[in-house]
Amino acid sequence: MSKLANKVAIVTGASKGIGAGIAKALAAEGAAVVVNYASSKAGADAVVQEITGAGGKAIAVQGDVSKADQAQALVDAAIQAFGRLDVLVNNSGVYAFSSIGTLTEEEYRRMFDVNVLGVLLTTQAASKHLGEGGSVINISSAVTSIYPAESAIYTGTKGAVDAITGVLANELGPRKIRVNAINPGIVETEGTDAAGFTGSEFFDAIVAQTPLGRPGKPADIASIAVFLASDDARWLTGEKLTASGGLR
Repeated sequence: MSKLANKVAIVTGASKGIGAGIAKALAAEGAAVVVNYASSKAGADAVVQEITGAGGKAIAVQGDVSKADQAQALVDAAIQAFGRLDVLVNNSGVYAFSSIGTLTEEEYRRMFDVNVLGVLLTTQAASKHLGEGGSVINISSAVTSIYPAESAIYTGTKGAVDAITGVLANELGPRKIRVNAINPGIVETEGTDAAGFTGSEFFDAIVAQTPLGRPGKPADIASIAVFLASDDARWLTGEKLTASGGLR
């Protein structure tokens, strides 16, 4: 039997990259998936089409997770479409790098609003429907253990996500809802390609420091998300799983 048969999952920021990989992997294991996107409807629709074309169930739902009403509407759409909610993957995120001398208030607020407030608001909305065995998976980052230069804001957001993961594991544990984080190392995605990040001096330097000798792929993270969403991880909560090819 599929690991996630009869489960319903929301994956935020799932129109491309790690989020798309997770959405497709959850669906392949039997979950009905709500593919959230902020602006790329075409990308989300393509993910849905791939899932449904393979016999799975999925819908695309637009929403800015940093807005309470839109986070609630995303969860409401999942309940309306599929009748329940079992898994929430908080993947939506933005990143930018700047030195302490050039960072701005606008950059700070943009990243903290999406990367941190978005996690809180979406989990708040989802927690009203998650029941025993529910799983919240927060996508954090290995930057919280390697502290790359010129990443103060981004690393700060992911440090907050790590802390929130622990707090919510304690808060939701009595309801038998598990909360864990995945902390990816460097992962090659459409976003890193489009931004010119792939193949940059920084990118290549991080890959060179990675013991397994390559950047991650979305599928490398997606398989861990499937594990955390499933009953195989029923005794794990409050954990941060660093998926970085050994990078520390």
